Amino acid sequence: MTIDGKTIGLALSGGGYRATLFGLGSLWRLNDVDLLGKLDRITSVSGGSILSGVLAHRWARLAFADAKAGNFVAEIADPVRAFCEKDIDIATGIKGALTPFKSAGDFLADCYRKDLFGKFAIKDLPDASKPGNPKFIFYATNLQTGRSFRFRQDMIADYMLGTSNQTDVPLAFAVAASSAFPPVFSPIDLETDPARWKDGSALPNLEALRRKVVLADGGVYDNMGLESLVDNVDIVLVSDAGAPMEVEEKPHADYALQMGRVRDILIEQTRALRKRWLVEEFEAGRKRGGYWGIGTKVGAYEDPDCPFKDTTVTEALVSVPTRLSSFKAPIPGQLVNWGYVLCDVALRRRAKLPIPVATTVPIPEAPL
Repeated sequence: MTIDGKTIGLALSGGGYRATLFGLGSLWRLNDVDLLGKLDRITSVSGGSILSGVLAHRWARLAFADAKAGNFVAEIADPVRAFCEKDIDIATGIKGALTPFKSAGDFLADCYRKDLFGKFAIKDLPDASKPGNPKFIFYATNLQTGRSFRFRQDMIADYMLGTSNQTDVPLAFAVAASSAFPPVFSPIDLETDPARWKDGSALPNLEALRRKVVLADGGVYDNMGLESLVDNVDIVLVSDAGAPMEVEEKPHADYALQMGRVRDILIEQTRALRKRWLVEEFEAGRKRGGYWGIGTKVGAYEDPDCPFKDTTVTEALVSVPTRLSSFKAPIPGQLVNWGYVLCDVALRRRAKLPIPVATTVPIPEAPL
């Protein structure tokens, strides 16, 4: 699965349903230009993990010919769009608050299990050691160690805890942990067998930390899922639907609300630093790839062949809320189309991939 002998990886960022749909547009374009089946590694966070989970769960059903899945719309696009019509954040939050011994994160996992993944486990994902199957990595954040926590086909891992071969974890749980944004959905507890772990740091309470892992949204640590991607593939592609932080003229003086604002600033700072570093790596020629964000201007690519322009519609998509709740039409289709367009121009102008110019969008009833 290479392009001119180069391995290729894709990161799908967090950002609720906004990221799920924007990322769907990115996948759609990759499929249309015969690249989806050439991906070697796919990392995901939060809303991006919903999309990646559907892709991983249905990967074996995709009918690839020259790395393009002819049934992409039926197997991936239609189910994802249908799921993003469900309102699950408020209902799950209320259930978690009112139900003893069961958290909102548990109800979130139940929702993913019922509507998307059933009893499918991480170990049931396509074997990445076999040709044609990418390595799927779902990111959560370990609230105990302060590090990213990874779910993969072959292991679960944390830099300080080490690695474990306990991969009978349900895919619904992994996606729920990845999208358990605090304080509504987190924490989500993962119980593991300490004897199945190896390596890790010499912590005095290591066994206890391995026995019960306390997880939250992967975006708390890395909202773009870059950590295990950049150094493991030759061509790095990043679909980022993280919304820019809004300016607040009058920040809350209330202690609790003020701490929420401080949390958002800290997360935004980390995300901005990662993005700046990645773009500098691209511009310096140390890495090859492309980054496209929901707030990116298509005009910034200075592509004379691109028929699409920045409009009031595309500008407004940046402000779509970070929710696991449906959006009014035509916003869902516009998010998909915008991801499709930006992916196309980034692949050609930044990653320097020889693909044809996109002249249409996949959902014409939602024009940009």
